[in-house]
Amino acid sequence: MQIDPADAIFHQFARITTALASPSRLKLLDRLCQGEQTVEQLADAAGLGVSNASRQLRMLAECGLATARRDPPRVYYRVANDAVVAFWFSLRGLARDQLAELDRIVAELVTGTDPLQPLSREELAARMKAGDVVLLDVRPGPEYRAGHIPGALSIPIDELDARLAALPADKVVVAYCRGPYCMLSFDAVRELRASGFAALRLEDGFPEWKAAGLPVQAA
Repeated sequence: MQIDPADAIFHQFARITTALASPSRLKLLDRLCQGEQTVEQLADAAGLGVSNASRQLRMLAECGLATARRDPPRVYYRVANDAVVAFWFSLRGLARDQLAELDRIVAELVTGTDPLQPLSREELAARMKAGDVVLLDVRPGPEYRAGHIPGALSIPIDELDARLAALPADKVVVAYCRGPYCMLSFDAVRELRASGFAALRLEDGFPEWKAAGLPVQAA
């Protein structure tokens, strides 16, 4: 039986939507927007087992959202191209606009964590140029090495307490992480303020900074 060409077209569209019909794969896609990482690093960041993460990543690759690179014994994954990052941002924006439940969940997560207005990308760039802030990347080290904002210090959130003494007390400390729904920067700001630092967070994260065409650096 001959397949209707229109059905074949929509079948291809469905390959994308099927790949996205899993919170685990969406979490991995979000992590992939940080830069190229190994399966093990992605599994740890997404809270998945390695074998499960590998299987989910292959599904993202099979529909063209991700691509793999082998450097034995490791397998590295990254987003297929910048259009995938833009698509992910658009999907997040659509969910934010259309699903009131998302706003409620986010509000519950951030209640009492950061009462001050976060810095925009433009404000951060200006203040870094003026030299009156210290910028902290509080993501795990592999994500920092894959790409970060130039001038940022890598202090993963689980190392922050041990490294507070090395931070200048006379400057505002700005923390950033993976994006607007990542809690690492909220946690960092709360810990910094409890230790007497003037601290703010970036309003989004590294992927949004990169997507805006601002300078990035890889270690």
